[in-house]
Amino acid sequence: MVKQLDELLGKAKALLDKGVWDYGDPESAEADILANRLEAAVARLTMPGSVYRDQLKRGSGYSSKGRLPHNMSVAYTLRDDLNSGWTETVVELVHADTYSDYLEMADALLAKGYKDAAAVITGTSLEVHVRALCVKNGVTTAVAGKPKKADTMNADLKKAGVYDGLRQKQVTAWMDLRNKAAHGNYGDYDKDEVRQFIDGVQAFLMKYPA
Repeated sequence: MVKQLDELLGKAKALLDKGVWDYGDPESAEADILANRLEAAVARLTMPGSVYRDQLKRGSGYSSKGRLPHNMSVAYTLRDDLNSGWTETVVELVHADTYSDYLEMADALLAKGYKDAAAVITGTSLEVHVRALCVKNGVTTAVAGKPKKADTMNADLKKAGVYDGLRQKQVTAWMDLRNKAAHGNYGDYDKDEVRQFIDGVQAFLMKYPA
């Protein structure tokens, strides 16, 4: 199982390492194929309703540049959990040191000019951590059987006293940047803002471990 994920992740990383591509390029089509294969692999290796599948759904509307790194992030998480023998959801097990690997990936992508992919990966790590903070602090993560939106969980964490209003506003701003990247609004932010995003989320994970 892990070998399948490693093979696909290796191909995806090699594609990203080639550099930024334009829409319509062969690399863009290859990115779509790899994103689909990663999605299928995660579906084969997980149960319906798992956090892994839920996270994949959140990236279904992303562009080619966003969906591949997003699916890579989910696949890396699943691979690491399988290697560690974990069978429970990531929500109950995630810690800041686990997600530092993905922030390092985001940092490397940003250095290569992939500011949009870096923003998506950082935002995904942030959202998963916010959900884990809810679990840790007894805040519900679903309503009527449906997962809460990140903004709702963020507000609930503030209400529960996990962090104050200023921190809530900062998390909201970060999530807004991630959403801009995911929906193709690439001109609404720049490389420096993504740099601050990555650094800020890294500090957030350390200050509020889950």
